[in-house]
Amino acid sequence: MSHIKGGLTIIKEMVNHLAPSEKKIAEYILNNPEESILLTALMLGEKSNTSSAAVVRLCKSLGFSGFQELKIRVAGDLQEEDVRGYRDIDPEEDVKTIIDKVTSNTIQTLRETVDILNEKNIQEAVALLNNAQSVVFIGVGASYLAAKDAEQKFIRINKNAHAFSDVHMAATAIANKGPKDVVVGISFSGNTKEIAKLLELAKQNKIKTISITKYGSALITPFTDIPLHTSAAKEATFRSGATSSRIAQLHVIDILLMCLASQEYKQTITYLDETRKAVSFLKGETT
Repeated sequence: MSHIKGGLTIIKEMVNHLAPSEKKIAEYILNNPEESILLTALMLGEKSNTSSAAVVRLCKSLGFSGFQELKIRVAGDLQEEDVRGYRDIDPEEDVKTIIDKVTSNTIQTLRETVDILNEKNIQEAVALLNNAQSVVFIGVGASYLAAKDAEQKFIRINKNAHAFSDVHMAATAIANKGPKDVVVGISFSGNTKEIAKLLELAKQNKIKTISITKYGSALITPFTDIPLHTSAAKEATFRSGATSSRIAQLHVIDILLMCLASQEYKQTITYLDETRKAVSFLKGETT
């Protein structure tokens, strides 16, 4: 999140969505990262049989401020030690190996998510959530699990939060919201049609919107005020959407929650103590 890493992760995710000349440059960087960070834009254009103008366009397509940021991020990636790719399970593997692979994949997902998160966007999202009269979390499929997790966590710190998986109920709730409310759309791909339509409805009602998706332009992009990006890694066969994306989404939600809690620390502690007492009361425990 310090903007010094994540370059290779972002390029890998975006490479197949780029214009032909930009794709050539991206592929050259992926194949020659150490050399690329030592080149000027003109030299990189020549090496990739394109132009310096194409290099500039590539940086813009990737969401970078310029070629210097691209090089800094790639250089930061190269300094990482023990960087391992995602590993799928194999038939008849022993439990220990599966434990190691799943753990390694989870760590990789969290590292990549932190590398591509934009600190300024996090700060702006926290400010919106902190001042919101109510917060609506929307997600379908595995993303609904993240939305529901956010709902219960935000309720614990006395935020008026609701999570919806039923799109009709979500639309009904959003229809009665306004400029003092916030809608958070969660979609790994960013192309879930239902989430895009709900965010569009929110914008029509002048509601501020936050999205949690993988990196890159998507259906929901035009209807998002503050985009928050998670790991853009490709899902392995047995991890399709149900593990990597969910873990990354939960991590972003936890970051937002902790930032909120830090800003209102004393009040948050009071809220958490009260909710803890309430649960203890239900269990018949003394406090």
